[in-house]
Amino acid sequence: MTQDEFAKLLARFCAAATAGDGQAFAACFTEDAVYHDYIYGDHKGREDIAHMMSHLFHRDARDYDWQMFDPVCNGDLGYAWSLSKFTSTVPEYEGNKVVIDGMSRFQLKDGLIADYRESVNGGVAMVQLGVEEPKVCGVLRKWARQLKEQPEVRDYLSD
Repeated sequence: MTQDEFAKLLARFCAAATAGDGQAFAACFTEDAVYHDYIYGDHKGREDIAHMMSHLFHRDARDYDWQMFDPVCNGDLGYAWSLSKFTSTVPEYEGNKVVIDGMSRFQLKDGLIADYRESVNGGVAMVQLGVEEPKVCGVLRKWARQLKEQPEVRDYLSD
């Protein structure tokens, strides 16, 4: 994939995410793609990815917007810095506004996303939502465990 093709794919990805169009969002992915989300977990295949976007992201947020900046692509691997914002619709955090920045990693295959991962400071998002400190600490402990359980991280730590 060229740099221009990757930028166009990201534009489609962001437009579909912002619109809550799960089908258009999933069309940016290969049939067997995996989307690793730090809140909603792993989603495999287009149907599951479409459901995540339409029925999880947009269930819990309104005024959703997601943008990618500074994309870099080497053919089968792409990265971009992202900003997203939303207003929570989760009852206990209703109306709280959140902005998140992150780094997104795209494994690419045949012009589509085969695997998506991101690095986001979810603690910053939880503070903006108004999540109580004990719950924030519990979630951060869970994420730390999940990080250490990833095969690549286990391999890295075993050296």
